[in-house]
Amino acid sequence: MRYIFLLSLFISCYTAVFASADTVLIPLQRRYFHDKIDKQQQQCDKADGKEDNYFRLGTNEEINLRLTDVLFRKIDALQEWVETNDSISNNNEKIRYLSYIENVLKDFRIAWKKKEISPLDFPLLEDNFETIIRNQAAGGTMTPIIDAAPYPIASILTEIFFDNPGYADSKKIMYKKYCIVNPDKILQTIRPYVDEPFADTLIALAARRNPVQLYTYAQSNNSPEGILIHRNTDSMVMAVAKLSQTPDALFYFPFLDDILSGKQPIDSIKKYVDGPKGYDSVGYFKLLVRTEIDYYTRLTSIKRDTPVAMFGANGLRETLKGKALEHFIRPINDLHEQSNLAIRMRAIDPLSPEELYYMMVMGENDIFTSSFKHSFNRMLQKMGGNPRGDSLLMKVNFDYFKKFIKLTANYNKLDTFLRSMPAANSETLMRAFVNNLDKGTDLEDATDVADSYSSINDKKLQVNILNNVIRNEEQSIANNNNRGAVIYGLLKQIFLSADSANKVNLTETLGIPSIYELKNSDLADDSGRIIQQVFFYGDDDGKQHFPAFINSFASREWKVTQKKEWYEIRSVKGNVWIFANRPLENDKNLDDSAQVHLNKYLESNDMKPTVVIHRGHSYWLPGTIDRMPGDAKIVVLGSCGGYKNLNTILEICPDANIISTKEIGTGSITQPIQNYLNQSMISGNKIVWKDMWNTLTKSFSKDPSREKRDSWDDYIPPYKNLAAIFIKAYNKKME
Repeated sequence: MRYIFLLSLFISCYTAVFASADTVLIPLQRRYFHDKIDKQQQQCDKADGKEDNYFRLGTNEEINLRLTDVLFRKIDALQEWVETNDSISNNNEKIRYLSYIENVLKDFRIAWKKKEISPLDFPLLEDNFETIIRNQAAGGTMTPIIDAAPYPIASILTEIFFDNPGYADSKKIMYKKYCIVNPDKILQTIRPYVDEPFADTLIALAARRNPVQLYTYAQSNNSPEGILIHRNTDSMVMAVAKLSQTPDALFYFPFLDDILSGKQPIDSIKKYVDGPKGYDSVGYFKLLVRTEIDYYTRLTSIKRDTPVAMFGANGLRETLKGKALEHFIRPINDLHEQSNLAIRMRAIDPLSPEELYYMMVMGENDIFTSSFKHSFNRMLQKMGGNPRGDSLLMKVNFDYFKKFIKLTANYNKLDTFLRSMPAANSETLMRAFVNNLDKGTDLEDATDVADSYSSINDKKLQVNILNNVIRNEEQSIANNNNRGAVIYGLLKQIFLSADSANKVNLTETLGIPSIYELKNSDLADDSGRIIQQVFFYGDDDGKQHFPAFINSFASREWKVTQKKEWYEIRSVKGNVWIFANRPLENDKNLDDSAQVHLNKYLESNDMKPTVVIHRGHSYWLPGTIDRMPGDAKIVVLGSCGGYKNLNTILEICPDANIISTKEIGTGSITQPIQNYLNQSMISGNKIVWKDMWNTLTKSFSKDPSREKRDSWDDYIPPYKNLAAIFIKAYNKKME
C-alpha cells in the first residue's frame, strides 16, 4: 500500500508540473533548447533499459520513484525557473542556463555509462546542481558546494560551470579530490600546482602510496617535482629524497619503515649491500626475512599497522621473492640433473628453517618438484632431531601458511608436515586452512584450498577438509553470508565430485561448460576450421624445442608453410590450422613482434584460435595471456603461475579447459599432448579427457626416462583442475 500511495503522490505531482508548465510561455527562439533537455531526459530514461517515463534502478520502488521524480519533475521545474526568473534577463543568458541543465543530464548519463558515478548519486547531483545554478544567478560562487561534494559529483559540476566566479578555486579543490582518489597519479599531474599550499601535503600522500615513484622523481633535483620533493619536511619524503642520492637505493626501500623509525639505520643495511666484500646475497636475504616477519606481525596486530614498504614495486615482498629466485631457487633448479645433493643444494646451505620456508613460498611458481622436496627435507633436518612444524609456523607468525600447505600438498609433503606436530595442532591448522576463505578481496585462498584437495591422497585428511568446508557453509548460511555460502557450497560440490563413488557430475551440478569432454564442433568456427595458436619465445629453450616441434608434423598428414615470422601448419585431412610464431631473438624483442604480427594476421583473416598452447617458461606466460584470444576452449600451459594467472585466463576465456602442471612445463610432455589433440581433431573424434589421460599415462609409464615419467605425473587434466573449476563455477554463480 505504501508503494501505491507513493506512486499516486508522484503521478499527481508530475501531472501538476505539466499543468503549471502549460502556463509558462516559452518563446520560439528558446524552444529548441528546451527540446534538447527533453531529449536528454528521454535518453536517461532509456538508459535503464526501457523508455517508459520511469527511472527504474532496481526492485526498491521508493528509490525508483525518487530517481524518476528528480529526472522529470525537478528538471522540468528548473526549466520553468529559468524562464520565469527576472535575474536571468536576456535571451542569451537564459539559453546559457538551459545549457547547464542539458549538460548535467548528459554528463551524468555518460559518467554512469563509464561507471564513474552511481545512479544512486543522481538526486545529490541534482541538489548540488540546483544550489549552484540558483547561487550563480544571484552572483554567488560554487566553491563551497564543490568543496563539500563527493568527487564524482564535484567533477561533473566543475566542468559544467566553467564560467562561475569560483571556477579557478574549484579546479584546485577538484585536483585535491582527484589526488585522494588517484594517489598514484599525483607526481604525474602536480606540476601546475607546485606553488600551491597543498602541494606539500599531496607529496607526502604520494610517498606513502608509492615511495619508489617518489624516488624516481626525486632523482631529478632541478625539475619542479624534484624541487618540491626536496623542500618537503615530511619525515618519509625526506628519507626517500635522501635515498635518491644514495647508490643502489632500491636495495634500501624494503626497509623504509625501519629507516624512518631508526630501527634500521642505513649503515646497518649498507654492510649487506656494499660491504667490505661487496654485496652479501645471503646476509641481505636473511635481513629481508627478519623484516618480513616483523612487518607481518605489525600487519596482523590488533592495530592493523600496514608498513608502507611492504607492498608494491620494489617493496619488501617483491624484493624478497626476487632474491629468493635469484640466489637460491634458480641455482638449485639449474642443477636438477646433479645427483650429488651436496653439490646441487649448496646454495641453500646457509639458510635457517624460517629462511627456507620463505624461499619455498616465494618460489611457488618457479621451484621444481625435486628442488622443493629437497628444500623441504633440508628444512626439517635443520629443525633438529624432533622437528615441529607448528613451532616453525609460530616463528613466522603463520605468514603465508595457507600457501605453504598448498605447496606441501601439491608436492606430497603435507602428510609429513602434519605428522611433525601433535594431532590436535594439525587438526587446528587444517581448520584454519579452510576458514575465512570469504574474507579476502579475491579468491586466492579458496583456489589454493581447491588446488590442494586434488593433491591429497590421505582419505582421512580429505574427510577432515570436507567436513570443515561443510561446517563453514552451514555457518555462512546461518549468518546470511552469501559470499561465504557460495564459496563453501561450491567447494563442497567440487570435493564430493573428486570421489567417483559420489557420482557428482560438476558440469550439471555447477551449470558450467563440460570439463569432461569437447566435441569437434565445440572447437570449429563457422567455416568448420579448428584454429590453434602456439606461442614460442626466443630464449635458448624455445630455440632448442622449436625444430622438434616443426618436425613432428609428418608431410603425409600436414602441409607446413614457413613465413617470415611464423609457421602455418594445415592438416591434409580434416580442417585443422596451426599457427606458431618463430622463436626469434628475444634480446631484440623479435619474438614479441612476431606474435603481434601473427595476431594481426589472424584477426584480419577472421581466424579465431580455439586452442592455445604456451611453449615457454612460466615467466613468459603473462605475454601469452596478454595476446590470448577470447574464444579459446583448450589452453595448454606449463605451470599456470598461480591464482593470478589462472584467474586472468578464465576472465579472457571463461569456457577454457585448462591443462597445466604443478611444475615447470617441458617440451617432451607438451608435444605428446599436442599430438594427441591434433589426431583427435583430424579424425573428428570428440576429446574425452579421461581417455586421453589414460592413453598418455600408459605411454609415459613405458618411457625409459624417470624424469619424464615424474614430469607427466605433475600434469593436471581439465576435470581434475579443481582450482580452475572453482573459479569458473564461482564466476557463473555470481553472474
